[in-house]
Amino acid sequence: MMTLLLECAVAISVDNLGEAHRMILELTHISSPYAPSSAERVVAYFAKAMASRVVNSWLGNVLSSPFPMPLINYRSLHEAFQGFNNVSPFVKFAHFTSNQAILESFHRQDRVHVIDLDIMQGLQWPALFHILATRVEGPPLHVRITGVGSSPELLSQTGQHLSSFAKRLGINSFEFNPVVRNPKTGLLNVGVSTFRVRRGETLAVHWLRHCLYDSTGPDWRTIGLVEELRPRIFTLVEQDIAQSGSFLDRFVGSLQYYSTMFDSIGAYLDPDDPTRHVVEHCLFHREINNMLAIGGPSRSGEEKLRDWRSELVRRSSGSGSGGGSSVGLGQVAMSGNWHDGTLRLGWKDTCLYTASAWTSCTTNASTNFNY
Repeated sequence: MMTLLLECAVAISVDNLGEAHRMILELTHISSPYAPSSAERVVAYFAKAMASRVVNSWLGNVLSSPFPMPLINYRSLHEAFQGFNNVSPFVKFAHFTSNQAILESFHRQDRVHVIDLDIMQGLQWPALFHILATRVEGPPLHVRITGVGSSPELLSQTGQHLSSFAKRLGINSFEFNPVVRNPKTGLLNVGVSTFRVRRGETLAVHWLRHCLYDSTGPDWRTIGLVEELRPRIFTLVEQDIAQSGSFLDRFVGSLQYYSTMFDSIGAYLDPDDPTRHVVEHCLFHREINNMLAIGGPSRSGEEKLRDWRSELVRRSSGSGSGGGSSVGLGQVAMSGNWHDGTLRLGWKDTCLYTASAWTSCTTNASTNFNY
């Protein structure tokens, strides 16, 4: 099945859509997303994504215009992500390490502000609130979370949940600021003033960069936005998968990544477990489809960076500023694979998620980031 899947990907890469369609029909016949084998489930979802890719290519040729992006059901997607967070340690551990770095930057600060560039359900922040509420020096006088998302309704619910949790912990001065993005352009037209950063606030920016959908628009614009914000700390969690490049490059990288991800989930949950099916069907399938059928997040019209960390290192070393202080992710780094300022989390020998923390280094001309 894997050999046939690779041959199909090669056919798509050279625009041999008729032969690719024939192989997709065979793959669909011999694989199932409900199979006991994790490998067979992977093949089934990749075949679905490549079938969508072939249809999109055919329609694109007929219509002489890009096929429109499918609508996203953010509610079901976020629920699937929460299920994944409950059964897998990867995102949870990345949240924990990021919170540790943010807490260290908030030490003895009375007015703190976190900007989450893709807040979803805000699963990360109750743990941060709990530790802030129990600080030796007492909780901050004012805590703000600015959450970016595409659904006003879900943003409102997230803000209500976080406000309720903060109140139960005695953080009575909590404020939630929702920022609704355009799902097609991300943050392309959003300026620094949108985030209403106030004088005297200690600012942290956090981003879980994934391949579910294009959450921030062009990467160059997002880097510029973070630099303009000049946070005390910028925490970055990334899936360790290239989100740009040719179709065949993305296919090979995605196949290795999701084969490992499906294997890790299969080691914990039975094949017929309903949570496993929801995570694989609503989350992983969406990611695979986004990477292969739609062209990955580069569909926003501008190339995505293959690796944000490398770009931040390049900008920092090329600035000639020598200003940034080193940031670690606390003692939790000892529990993971720590290399070049990045904590890598994975299954067996394959890295799946990375977490890193960056400080802003302000010069007369620009702001750069060091880890």
